[in-house]
Amino acid sequence: MRWKTEDTPERKAFREGFREWLSTKVPKGWMEAIDSSDDEAFKKASESFNFMSWARVIGSSGYAAPLWPKEFGGLSGEVWTQQIVREELARYRLPLFGLNLLGVGLVGPTLIEHGSEEQKSRYLAKILTGEEIWCQLFSEPGSGSDLASLATRAVRDGDEWVINGQKVWTSIAQFSKFGMLLARTDPELEKHEGLTYFVLDMSSPGVEIRPLVQLTGSAEFNEVYLTDVRVPDENRVGPVGDGWRAARTTLMNERVTLSGISLDAASITGGARKDPFESMIAGISDRQDGLVRQRVAQLFAEQEAKEITAFRASMARLAGQQPGPEGGVNKVFNAELNQRRSNFLMDAAGLSSIAWDPNDRTGQARAHTFLRARANTIEGGTSEVLKNQMAERILGLPRDVDPGQGLAWKDTKRN
Repeated sequence: MRWKTEDTPERKAFREGFREWLSTKVPKGWMEAIDSSDDEAFKKASESFNFMSWARVIGSSGYAAPLWPKEFGGLSGEVWTQQIVREELARYRLPLFGLNLLGVGLVGPTLIEHGSEEQKSRYLAKILTGEEIWCQLFSEPGSGSDLASLATRAVRDGDEWVINGQKVWTSIAQFSKFGMLLARTDPELEKHEGLTYFVLDMSSPGVEIRPLVQLTGSAEFNEVYLTDVRVPDENRVGPVGDGWRAARTTLMNERVTLSGISLDAASITGGARKDPFESMIAGISDRQDGLVRQRVAQLFAEQEAKEITAFRASMARLAGQQPGPEGGVNKVFNAELNQRRSNFLMDAAGLSSIAWDPNDRTGQARAHTFLRARANTIEGGTSEVLKNQMAERILGLPRDVDPGQGLAWKDTKRN
């Protein structure tokens, strides 16, 4: 990270302690190779490193979520501890979340704020270690941008809830042990007021997962059908009818989580990777072309603008302020920057961007990144919806007219 303040003695000691811990967990020569910019030595060191087991290593240390309470696997640290951990992980090309991006980034903060003590004890530690993968069961075919209009129903039956409905665009549902589920428990209330938040065991009878194949050929997203699925009331998060408040916590953390990553397949699975800008430069063969250099300079300026915005947000949190609108702003900017970057790499590659040798991994990765980036402005909140929110909540522009305002959900018009 290029933008940061000087460490105080306390923060310097924490940083050095974390580096010392890292040195005992990565292969010999790993950190030295990065510090000396020796790519060949780093490649050799990383051959013996298992990225899929990294989540358990860092998750059991407290460093994966320094702000979480110690009793739930964190460090009970201040905001600056998290900042330092993420700076050092980025420096040494190590993933923080691994496959459990949604669990650590979204579920954990939601359960800490809204969950019962039993739920925190049951789920949080295994989220950090990656032992239990989570997905997000929010969006529906007729309720994406207007999430609060969702139709999945939860009906109370004694100590259980019976769930019926359909969710879509559910990332990694096919690998998940649990899902965070938002369902309608009272159709007589306005759409935001009749929702309740649940933890769903994805192996429950009545849960059917259908992967959706993307342009890239992979299937990160899924349709999930829920037919008479029974969920115990002890899996309810927060009071009945208060699900929108818990969902807002999840969504706020989603924007922050997705605002600083490259939003491609490697971001989800983890892996040894350089800074996105460094990787972009390395993939350009003709760096002397004037037009190429101009576009590189433009992308560099945009990257710096994003870093400065993230830095400002971090400084506000270090000062004890609540997160502001930077999560949404940076999510929109980062998603569009990823698309401009991947577009440029395809242009710079010329004909090799549409045809390459079977063993050309660089060509394959370039095409995959370009295709995958199309989803960046949709996932985690569409850019259009987020821009509306910025207009209303930051610029103070009038809100869009909501024809369903004041009506019971059952009386509103839906797609």
